[in-house]
Formats: sequence, structure tokens, C-alpha cells
Amino acid sequence: MGAFTTLTSKGQLTIPKEVRDALNLKPGTRFHVGVRNGQVVAVPKNKKLADLVGILGKPPNGVSLSVAEMSEAVMDAAADDDARIVREWKNGTS
Repeated sequence: MGAFTTLTSKGQLTIPKEVRDALNLKPGTRFHVGVRNGQVVAVPKNKKLADLVGILGKPPNGVSLSVAEMSEAVMDAAADDDARIVREWKNGTS
């Protein structure tokens, strides 16, 4: 499914009604917008992490992680980042 739309001078796109209806998009839905293989990709934030499995293709190292393993890795990274910020703040280097 797809439809044509036009980019405005303010960089805005209107998502056609048939696409909004098919994806159950409502006013205020937030999107993550990125570039993949030279195309604009807009992923509505109303999706669960499990719905996005495989969206990026196969991992470069060939190792797949479960949703639980990914969640743990994100939590570990956030904890490490928090510790770094606190350390820099205490040292006055931020």
C-alpha cells in the first residue's frame, strides 16, 4: 500500500488517509524518522519493540538477541551513561 504526498516548504508531509487508517494513526502520534537505503523511513511510536523485530535486517555480526536481552543491554547502557554523567558532574568536567 502506498500513496503520493508532497513535501511542504516547512519540511512537512501529509500522511494520506488510507495509510493513516491502515496503521491506526491518530493525531499526536509521534514518529521516529530516519534514512534506510536512501529512503525516508517513518516509524510510528505506537508500535511495540517486538513489532519492530527484523526492521534493520540481519545483525552485522550474525548474533540475534531476544527482546529481553535487548532491554537488558539498553538498561546497562543507560546505567553506564548515568554513572558517567554523575562522575563528570562531581569532577566538574561536564
